[in-house]
Amino acid sequence: MINKFYVNYFLLFFLLSIALSAKGQQQSARQHLNFDRSWKFSPGNAADPEKDFNYGIGNIFSKSGETSNTCIGVDYADSSWQNVRLPHDWVVKLPFTYVKNDDIDAHGYKPVGGLFPQNSIGWYRKNFTIQKADSGKRFELQFDGVYRDSKIWINGYYVGGHSSGYTSFAFDITDFIQFGKKNVVVVRVDATQFEGWFYEGAGIYRHAWLNSYDNVHFKTAGGVFVYSSITGDKAKVFLKNAVENKSLRTLADSVYSYITDRNGKIIVKGRKLPVSLSVNGVGELTDSLAVSKPRLWSLDDPYLYRAISLIIKGGRTVDSTMVRFGIRSLRFQSDSGFFLNDKPVKIKGVSCHQDHAGLGTALPDYLQFYRINLLKKMGVNAYRATHNPPTPELLDACDSLGMLVMDETRLLNSGQEYEQQFRDLILRDRNHASVFMWSIGNEEYVTQRTDIGKRMAQHQLLLQQELDPTRTSTYAANLGNYYPGVNEVIPVRGFNYNLTGIDAYHKQHPLQPIIGTEVASTVTTRGIYVKDTVRAYVPDHDITFPSWASTAETWWKIADERKWFIGGFAWTGFDYRGEPTPYRWPNVNSHFGIMDMCGFPKDIYYYYQAWWTDKDVLHISPHWNWKGKEEQPIDVWINSNADKVTLFLNGKNLGTKAMPRNGHLVWSVKYEPGRLQAVGYKGTRVIKSTVETTKQAARILLTPSKLKLTADSSDAVVVNVSVLDKNGREVPDADNLINFTLKGSAEIIGVGNGDPSSHEHDQCARGHWQRKLFNGKAQVIIRSGTRPEAFTLSASGSGIQSANLKIEQDKGE
Repeated sequence: MINKFYVNYFLLFFLLSIALSAKGQQQSARQHLNFDRSWKFSPGNAADPEKDFNYGIGNIFSKSGETSNTCIGVDYADSSWQNVRLPHDWVVKLPFTYVKNDDIDAHGYKPVGGLFPQNSIGWYRKNFTIQKADSGKRFELQFDGVYRDSKIWINGYYVGGHSSGYTSFAFDITDFIQFGKKNVVVVRVDATQFEGWFYEGAGIYRHAWLNSYDNVHFKTAGGVFVYSSITGDKAKVFLKNAVENKSLRTLADSVYSYITDRNGKIIVKGRKLPVSLSVNGVGELTDSLAVSKPRLWSLDDPYLYRAISLIIKGGRTVDSTMVRFGIRSLRFQSDSGFFLNDKPVKIKGVSCHQDHAGLGTALPDYLQFYRINLLKKMGVNAYRATHNPPTPELLDACDSLGMLVMDETRLLNSGQEYEQQFRDLILRDRNHASVFMWSIGNEEYVTQRTDIGKRMAQHQLLLQQELDPTRTSTYAANLGNYYPGVNEVIPVRGFNYNLTGIDAYHKQHPLQPIIGTEVASTVTTRGIYVKDTVRAYVPDHDITFPSWASTAETWWKIADERKWFIGGFAWTGFDYRGEPTPYRWPNVNSHFGIMDMCGFPKDIYYYYQAWWTDKDVLHISPHWNWKGKEEQPIDVWINSNADKVTLFLNGKNLGTKAMPRNGHLVWSVKYEPGRLQAVGYKGTRVIKSTVETTKQAARILLTPSKLKLTADSSDAVVVNVSVLDKNGREVPDADNLINFTLKGSAEIIGVGNGDPSSHEHDQCARGHWQRKLFNGKAQVIIRSGTRPEAFTLSASGSGIQSANLKIEQDKGE
């Protein structure tokens, strides 16, 4: 699949393909066009057909093309519907609503699902035109993710449906196109039935695409599979091509492939492979190309080659596709852990859901890169996509930035539908260098101990080996030293918590590698240091965890001390909407994140950074604003990888302590306003860190993640908001209400502050954007406009100096 970020690369490779093919050939027919803009949206109603545009009482399935006075008809008047662009999550705008119901609680108290039929149906319509000159091509409508149960019509004709909210799917719509006339696609989305137990949003919340290609073409699902083997200083790259013939006659064609470096320079050419295709036939051809002294994809050097495959018919290229891939080796050893390129790598991972503050599940692509970058800075080297297939752009970010991925299907089930979901996941994602293993499921407590579970697991494992023999699989079992069932057949045993059982299990099953598929689950609230049962906050130190879990320090010591233990995935990298723990209402978020929903670090972030990176880390917590607590003891935590640390309060030496490996230090300090300083000694170097008592907020500070956007209405920037006192020090406990205005063609698309009990709007009415600071911080997310001109974000608050931020926009490459 060609991502929009790489369209320029594709054009370059396409030009190269013209030069390499026979004289006189024409331009490749394949196009992969973004289909996100100019949609109309309206809510429906799951309980009232009249409010659901007569769906359910109009007999639309009685005859092909029958629309029965519904909104499916081509000429239905939708001018009153809301204008939206994809990705779109309609749930994020709904108010928080308290209902005593476990599912509503788990989904973050958003009023969607079976109890709220008025909010659980969404209708989308879009007009588009296909030129008569293109009538000889095939057309396909592709969705990367629609939550949840979706049905699609083109020009009043039912094309098909898709029940999963997480897998990508596509429909051939060639037969339904009106060439040279208006075409209408209609999508009905039904979020009545939940699929998970966490915030899931609703709508066409990932990208949509319109694909067109020749009747003879590479298959969309699994059309080109690129993989490699390494021997010494040489690599053999295999390209497995699946070619489909949808023309009305048998054709004799050929497939040709070549590999370029990341800059487009051809480094090796393949053979011209003949293929004869019957009508509706599929041919599979594999070529192998030798690459000398390959630059291996790694965590520190995520180098990606490009593989280009062409279908040549009658001396011209009729289809072409480009795959970014990495050359690397993966190895799992039961006695010595995981090896990437024959080098041992301890997995320092996090599990993550897919929503972000202010946006719900509808994230601009830039946010995927932004979030992965935050994790990389912390020292994370692996990402578990929980508990569902991720958006393709998440994998693009991990490929480009050097992050391993455990790619997980939604359910352990080998029935036809779930087998197809796992098949679709593998075919879509197997070219990604970042994917180092598959997960066939998570905590199937009804099934995982049974023979049925064992047989279902075996079925899915055989499917995985058929479609991708280059990787292995695990299953996330919330079981200790227990073997019967799924664990009998799973290649890599996954432990969700229960780490006290790994030693005995390893002794009894010494040939089965072991990984911590889910660990820790420490609960913390950023900037809070006293348990608060009214506002549903817990202290921001590594001390609070549910009964099934542990502190970060506990699990990481276990992992680091055992060479054979592959490592693990802490729950979670970021807070997420829903699954509030240990409290319920008014809490609407989890507290599990190492960072909050905005990506602001909690104190536990610095524990991991100290032991997962080589950076100099010396972090003091808490802040030092404790008016009214003079002479009362405050526990001061130091997270650091220094050898020893000395603590000073207003110049007074409070003592020196040696830092235990994978540990932390604590001083009990009687509070007095002023300056708390830590001095760390790391070998011959000295590192320092300070927190100070601040004055009240005096001015706003806006900190953007970048200063230039591409004017494509898809790029985005994250602007973090804080306040400074009159001496320029950040005020860590400020709670000012900040108002935002934006001048220019860009638009604000979400606000947040990381407060797990905030019921403020994530998305505000135009001209009324605002957010309170939570412990000194808030966040604004802006999407670019279409004009290459600067825009200005202004922030203001009562009694404090305003701030303005100018950000440029250009046309891009």
